[in-house]
Amino acid sequence: MPSGKAARADAQAASAPDVAGLLAVAVADIGGAERPGQVAMAAAVQRAIDTGEHLAVQAGTGTGKSLAYLVPAARHAVAEQATVVVSTATIALQRQLIDRDLPRLAAAVKPALGRAPVFAILKGRRNYLCLQRAAAGAPEDPAEMLFDARTISATGRQVERLHEWAARTATGDRDELMPGVSEQAWRQVSVTARECIGAQRCPFGTRCFAELARDEAGRADIVVTNHALLAIDALEDFDVLPEHDVVIIDEAHDLVDRVTAVGSAELSAPAVEAAARRCGRMIEDAVTGRLREAATAAARVLDEIPYGRIDVLAEPLAVSLAAVRDAARSCATDVRASAKNNEEDPERVAAGRSALASLDELHGAADRILGAFGADIASRSDVVWMDRPGPAGESSRPPTLRVAPLEVGGLLADRLFSRHTVTLTSATLSLGGSFEPMARQWGLPRPGGQHGPAGRAPAAADAEPGAGPGNAAATVEETGAGDAAGPGDATGPGDATGPRDAAGRAGFGADAAESNSLAWTGLDVGSPFDHPRSGILYVARHLPPPGRDGLAEAYLTELRELIVAAGGRTLGLFSSMRAARQAADELRGRIEFPLLCQGDDPTSQLVTRFAADEASCLFGTLSLWQGVDVPGPSLQLVVIDRIPFPRPDDPLASARQRAVAARGGNGFMSVAAAQAALLLAQGTGRLLRTMSDRGVVAILDPRLVTARYGSFLRESLPPFWATTDPAVVRGALRRLAAGATPPTEA
Repeated sequence: MPSGKAARADAQAASAPDVAGLLAVAVADIGGAERPGQVAMAAAVQRAIDTGEHLAVQAGTGTGKSLAYLVPAARHAVAEQATVVVSTATIALQRQLIDRDLPRLAAAVKPALGRAPVFAILKGRRNYLCLQRAAAGAPEDPAEMLFDARTISATGRQVERLHEWAARTATGDRDELMPGVSEQAWRQVSVTARECIGAQRCPFGTRCFAELARDEAGRADIVVTNHALLAIDALEDFDVLPEHDVVIIDEAHDLVDRVTAVGSAELSAPAVEAAARRCGRMIEDAVTGRLREAATAAARVLDEIPYGRIDVLAEPLAVSLAAVRDAARSCATDVRASAKNNEEDPERVAAGRSALASLDELHGAADRILGAFGADIASRSDVVWMDRPGPAGESSRPPTLRVAPLEVGGLLADRLFSRHTVTLTSATLSLGGSFEPMARQWGLPRPGGQHGPAGRAPAAADAEPGAGPGNAAATVEETGAGDAAGPGDATGPGDATGPRDAAGRAGFGADAAESNSLAWTGLDVGSPFDHPRSGILYVARHLPPPGRDGLAEAYLTELRELIVAAGGRTLGLFSSMRAARQAADELRGRIEFPLLCQGDDPTSQLVTRFAADEASCLFGTLSLWQGVDVPGPSLQLVVIDRIPFPRPDDPLASARQRAVAARGGNGFMSVAAAQAALLLAQGTGRLLRTMSDRGVVAILDPRLVTARYGSFLRESLPPFWATTDPAVVRGALRRLAAGATPPTEA
């Protein structure tokens, strides 16, 4: 974290306009209205920047959180001549910031700041078309042998379109290509950072899209990026992002998963064979021959390993991995030696870099997996598992060994929070009434203070009369500086397996969170929605607990009756694709409404059709839990089939639960329940997208009200009016479908 921030706070405030005034100017310029939650959040972000204390802000849909953090970010960047990095998880939010929010903000605050803040977007090199690779062609793809002729032909047509696009694009940004192309096609015209030959050597260096984007970002006040590149910047020993002192992480609920993905590695037999092919004629056949032999042996060994976590390194696997590691190292040594004679030939340099990238990845993955099996299972830092193709539709995917970090909190604490002032925000950060479950995963210390039960603060002194749940004037505030007590200790009284454990015991990265540089505050600015009067939370308590053999007939009947009462207008969120397909197949013959199911067409097209037809229903799984924004009467019923706990055989989640239990905590609550709470909060958040929206969230899993952990999960959801009465909820849905006022207003 940059030093001297607190000392500079007064000077900065004197030289720059007040953040509240800037926000008012920006809101007025876009024709908006002041929102208490937005004002409170902007003030908190400015305070974090001034003091250097990290901030976690939960801001419900409709708060206007992007302006709430962009205004203080712009003020700081211009006043201090510094760079602020804004990181998001999704392309949609990146586009909203770059195409809408930042241009409006820059124009609005220019008179007050003296100049318009400059902004840019920066992504990883692989996201930009590489002119050199497009011209020279890509080396043999490791996945080419896995696809049939029709797939390869389709890929060829996409590559032709990419070459045509290359001649007219100004940015080379993959996300601007509409419609998009397959990953296999994109690999033919893009390179990773390791494969890049460098702008100085490349004949297209002066026109390189990735380098132009980096140059633009280097001149910007605000740089928008993604969580993956933010993670790479933290992981690597060289700078990927421009020098910056403040980081704002939107969609922070996804941060841990994105950082975990960046910190993972994999190894498969086709990848080993492809690396040998990429060596081509650069080295002796005898050397590449050893790598091919290692690939053949690996194929035999990996084919015998069943799906799941690997806790014991069997001798055949150890021997095979060592052979791959050693052969890859020998090939890499010879490729580097041969490259010295080809430094003036860009195509040969590119081929060498491509081969080295594959060889280094293989060597690193094999070596890391071999080193992951320490004697003490509980103290291992990595998790290894075998990932195999599913029963249908994935036969082309080879058996693949994967390795991922058990936790990333220590990394984030050491490489992100200790070096920058960080604000994290999302509509869903407080789980079970506390920020601590998420903060633990980020590597921040336990809160040292709390306000009100379960960390809930009373309304601020200047709050409007009647402030309460759903009103932005009622906030939740927690502070963390490494103290032993926290709001988790105030939740779940008398329940040893409840929220107390989830929020108050072991979590990820706790050992790294000891420095004062990790001090943080958690703030819930609420939501402008009046949840109790706008929506109903219905739990089907009368249904049996969900089983493992698909949806029971009672669930299908309940689902049908709810859809009929709602007149369609239903988003069905299922815990698995199998359950979504079963429900779609069974109900298409029982209801008269159009029923769309994820997988029938591209998800974006399905969502568009669902929004356009008020009577339609859309069923799907994970991406719909977080990626659907359908305001208005097309969505008045959200149905969730079961509490979305991770599967018991999920390798990473089960290993994390075991690690928490080994430290004396409750692994189920800290990992499985926390993950389920986050997904439930995201899923239920699909219902209300505008102030005029009304509807019902129906959760068919009775455990939400019957199990001991149910209170923790319910505390993580918006404060809808709740019922378990089927007649009440069906009546409400029928009145909504007829255009009447919802029952909570009667």
